Amino acid sequence: MVLINHDTRCALDAVVDLVNTMPEGGEPDGLPDVASLGDLVTRHAISDVGALGKRDLVAVHATRARFVEAFAATDTPTAAALLNAMVAAAGTTPQLTDHDGYDWHVHYFAPGASIADHLAADGGMALAFLLVAGERERLRRCEAPDCQRAFVDLSRNRSRRYCDSRTCGNRLHVAAYRARRREAGV
Repeated sequence: MVLINHDTRCALDAVVDLVNTMPEGGEPDGLPDVASLGDLVTRHAISDVGALGKRDLVAVHATRARFVEAFAATDTPTAAALLNAMVAAAGTTPQLTDHDGYDWHVHYFAPGASIADHLAADGGMALAFLLVAGERERLRRCEAPDCQRAFVDLSRNRSRRYCDSRTCGNRLHVAAYRARRREAGV
């Protein structure tokens, strides 16, 4: 398994959360307003973010769409091209930092960057690390037919099939068990 440091894991979690806010299949937008964007920032303890406004929300929606495309890419060259464009547009400026009690790590966003550029730079680089490690197939969608949420499979043997084994996975396993019992006439 590819080694993923704390900062990369946090960026991957934020990307997955952002991708999963995309309205799909009649679902409402999970990021409908500036308040929900603020919640995303808080939930992922995203640092160095100023006051958020409508312009930030619009820009983050565009960034989210690019991440959705990266998850949907059918091959590594396509995913790489999408990530290269996103990271370049964000104006990445790698900097070492040791803020908020965390040890030294790298931020890829420029100081004072917008939240959209912050997400694009850090999240884009986190996904790029997976591609460089030959691990693009870890970018997945839940196999539950009524779900399709994005996730990054960080299991040792790349065997994770559901976004959450306690909900989607368990629900499908219970349904299969009940179907087998019905077939057996029990």
